[in-house]
Amino acid sequence: MEETVEITDFSKDMFDTTKTFVKEEVISLPEGFVSLANKNIPKTAAYATSYLRGRGVSTRDIKYWKIGYCPSGEYGGRIIIPSFNNDGRVNYFIARSYGNTWPRYKNPPAQRNTMVFNELYIQWEEPIHLVEGAFDAIKAGPNSIPILGSTLREDSKLFQMIIKHRTPVYIALDKDAEKKSNRIVKSLMQHDIEVYKIAIDDRDVGDMSPGEFKQRKNQAVTTSSDNFILRQALSF
Repeated sequence: MEETVEITDFSKDMFDTTKTFVKEEVISLPEGFVSLANKNIPKTAAYATSYLRGRGVSTRDIKYWKIGYCPSGEYGGRIIIPSFNNDGRVNYFIARSYGNTWPRYKNPPAQRNTMVFNELYIQWEEPIHLVEGAFDAIKAGPNSIPILGSTLREDSKLFQMIIKHRTPVYIALDKDAEKKSNRIVKSLMQHDIEVYKIAIDDRDVGDMSPGEFKQRKNQAVTTSSDNFILRQALSF
């Protein structure tokens, strides 16, 4: 009797999110959260709004990103930038000090590897911008995803979603993360993802104007095997 062999759909096994990922967490915004996207803003918002203006964050940005702050409590004195999953529920948030509170950033007790920051707003069929932090993403504009650091694991939901949708990527990490940026580029190229490297100088993306970032994006060139090897050599 002939032995039968079951043919496996490898692409389904690799990109089936129900198999690949641990269940995404849903969390609550910090206690005392006050939205700055509303019309009526309390007087306690003065320092928070002044900080945002100083970083070039517009009223339109505040509304789009649903930015708020906490005047007191565990996250008191911090700007809060929430992240929403595909169902519109909070899966993470950034808490950045707008005064003398230390440390500058205070992360919530939630996994980052199993979520995509603000996935609710992402159009996977369009090119995305990968940047380090939430303020970088604000300046980079729509379809920007902060990786919340300078590394991107291949087993992360973000990486796998890029591969699944064959999404072109513009990568713009800070200058001091050049080697880590090259590792991300290499990993994406190994999966035949179209990758563009945006030139970054000594300033972070968050310090640029949206117009300057757009200009640099327009000057970005696709990364091929040849120019990637040359770029790696020059970075050492």
